Order: sequence, then C-alpha cells, then structure tokens
Amino acid sequence: MLAPYEAKRNAGEGNRNIKQVENLNIIELLKTKNLIVILGPTGIGKTNLSINIAKLLNTYILSSDSRQVYKELSIGTAVPSEEQLSKVKHYFIHNKSIHDYYNASMFEFEVIELLDKIFKEKDNALLVGGSGMYIDAVCNGIDDLPTIDSKLREDLIQKFNNEGIESLRFDLKRLDPEYYKVVDLRNHKRILKAIEVYLMTGKTYSSFRTSIKKERSFNIIKIGLQRNREELYNIINKRVDLMFDAGLLNEAKKLYKHKQLNSLNTVGYKEIFAYLDNEHDLDKAIELIKRNSRRYAKRQLSWFKRDKEIVWFNPDDQKAISDYIKKTLD
Repeated sequence: MLAPYEAKRNAGEGNRNIKQVENLNIIELLKTKNLIVILGPTGIGKTNLSINIAKLLNTYILSSDSRQVYKELSIGTAVPSEEQLSKVKHYFIHNKSIHDYYNASMFEFEVIELLDKIFKEKDNALLVGGSGMYIDAVCNGIDDLPTIDSKLREDLIQKFNNEGIESLRFDLKRLDPEYYKVVDLRNHKRILKAIEVYLMTGKTYSSFRTSIKKERSFNIIKIGLQRNREELYNIINKRVDLMFDAGLLNEAKKLYKHKQLNSLNTVGYKEIFAYLDNEHDLDKAIELIKRNSRRYAKRQLSWFKRDKEIVWFNPDDQKAISDYIKKTLD
C-alpha cells in the first residue's frame, strides 16, 4: 500500500499528465496551417502529381531534392521543365551553386523561415521530393552534431586513403548498423561522418538524427508514393534513356572539371565522369546509371518505410490522394 504522501504525489503527477495531454491537444487544434509532404523514390511520379495538388490547393511547392538546388544541374537531377515550373511557383530549385556548401541543417532553417512567410497568405504548402534527410530535417528537426577533433578526422581520412571504402563500410556496419542500412554506401563522406560521430561521442549517428523531434507550428501530412518494384525499375531505366536523349552526356562534360565537388558525387554524373576517365565505355556508363538509380530508389524506400506517419498511395490514383488530402484538411 502506498503511503499517503506517495499516493497524493502520484495522484498529482497523474493530474499533471492529463493536463499535459489536454494542453497538447489544444496546441494541435490551434494549428491551422498545413504542410503536405509528398515523398517517394526517384522516378515515381512526384512532379506532375504535386503540381496538380498545388493547383487544387492554390499554393506553392518547396522542393526537398538535395541535388535540384544546384543551378548547374538540370538533366541529371530531373529538374521540372520550364512548362511545369510555370504552372506553380517552386522554391529550392536552382537556388544554389555546386560550389556552395549546403546541408540538411541549412535546408531546415531556410524552409522553416520561408514557411513562416508563406503561411501568412496561404493555409497550405507542399514539400515535395525524395531526399529523406532533408524531409526529416523539416518535419522533425536535426540535432546539433558534436564538433569533431581534427586529428580524428585526419586519421579516418588516412584510413580511407590506405584501405579504401570497404574498410569504412565494415566499421560503420559494426558501429551503427541502423544507419548502415540507409546510407549511400558509395558516399565515403557520409560514412566517415557517421564513424567520426560515434568515435567522438560513443553514440551512433542515427541517435543524433532521431533523438528529439522539434515542435512545429503547423500540421504535417505525409503522403508516400509507391509502385510495384518491376514497374518502378522499368520507369527508371526508360528515364535514364530519356536523360541521354535530352543531352545528359554534354551536361556532364561541361561539369567534368569540377568532378571532385561533393555536389557532383551523385548518380548520373559520376558514372559519366568515370567514362570520361576511360574507366569504362559509354554503354557501361548507361548501364551503371540505371543500376545505381534502381539501388538508390531501393534505399529511399527503406528510409521512408521506417516512418509510420506516411500514408501510401499509387501515384496514378490521384483522385484517392486528393480525396484523402481534402478529408484530412476538413
């Protein structure tokens, strides 16, 4: 049996918990602005759908594609056409240079700042793209990462130079298996970042990415787009062929002298750079772009599937998506 003081204290804590829940419900009710997130893997059909939804809601689109921000990249990043861009106002497309340093934390700050302005005239806004980290940054916030000791960073870079990326992959899988499942295993910089965070703090990089969810002043509605795998992969393969027809090779040739930039360490460009370095022929480059694009789509879906707030639709079923949005906003 609880002592009188303990019983009274527990009752008080119970009342406080109820009040906290009530306060949270009141806060949710007071949120009258909505951010509708339309996400999915590369090639799934986000662009046309999002334009139709934005026109339906009379609002704007904020791109959450980590490569479409670079003004020098168009064909290889599948930037919306001039006709598509003219239908709805888009933000975060071609607003940076490949020479600019940019990351998810900076994206979070700029999006939240822009939404404050948009929501003064609109009740809704769309966030559209496939970069999971950028989307998470806006919806959940990003924790401040620890400052990394320069000697530790130099040692890890030296290990990469001596032993190659496979050694880093092995370390990451052992230290942070959760992040290992979703990271681009060909991107040594992201792998190095995760390893150095763990060695510096004893905590996984994943824990810094998901530990505390920031409170937002608007509601967040997440809509995921998916198709069966064979259909998606066929679309991706055809999309790569269309990119080459549109001039991807010439676009990559113009960027070749900047190939060392992290902004160009992306599918569609690095395979062509390898071709220009005589590492393989052009047919092989096209084959690798298709393969790596399919693999990227698979990683994107793995990232999104962990988020239970996402409601999934086939992108062709636009009526069901529109009806769901209307019902949710009512």
